[in-house]
Amino acid sequence: MILAFGGASVDGSAYRDVTDWAQRAPGWLDTAVTVWSAYGLGLFAVLMILGWWRARQQGAAQALTALAVPLVAVLAYGVDAVLKSAVGEDRPCRTLRVTTLEACPPHGDWSFPSNHAAIAAAAAVALLFVSRRLGTPACAAAVAMAASRVWIGVHYPHDVVTGVLVGALVALPAMLLVRRRSPDLARRATAAAPLRTLLSAP
Repeated sequence: MILAFGGASVDGSAYRDVTDWAQRAPGWLDTAVTVWSAYGLGLFAVLMILGWWRARQQGAAQALTALAVPLVAVLAYGVDAVLKSAVGEDRPCRTLRVTTLEACPPHGDWSFPSNHAAIAAAAAVALLFVSRRLGTPACAAAVAMAASRVWIGVHYPHDVVTGVLVGALVALPAMLLVRRRSPDLARRATAAAPLRTLLSAP
């Protein structure tokens, strides 16, 4: 069942303000935000790989925790996608008459909550369990990703705020469970040679 929620009444005016700022902003800023919005999730993938590489030096349990980060991000995406399909909120660029930096997604590509925000937030929270040195900048990057989705015109503010909450609320309990179980799972995993290579430095 699709609820067909209309988001314009929630924070449509704030959305208009942001998209108006984007139209008046310097071209280089709009280009930077647009590129970040499109490709910024790649940074989280790089941080995941770096976190796993460093975690191998700290033992199999920590390496296993690092390997869980992308799985948690995928889980957050799945939860977010279910909510998106259930709510069925049209994109603001389809509901409101505004000029946006990016072409408006087609009808049926729903807006609430933001997948990008959920994935980024989940990855950032999960990375905090691997390394604060990686997780802290990842949190800042997640906020930047969420903001960029409003700036380019494809989401309402409440879409990205909810996406961040979904990502964080999925990642936190999942990573707490992983951290609690990782010592036992690591002992079992290192018994197999292929997995031992993933969990320990040469």
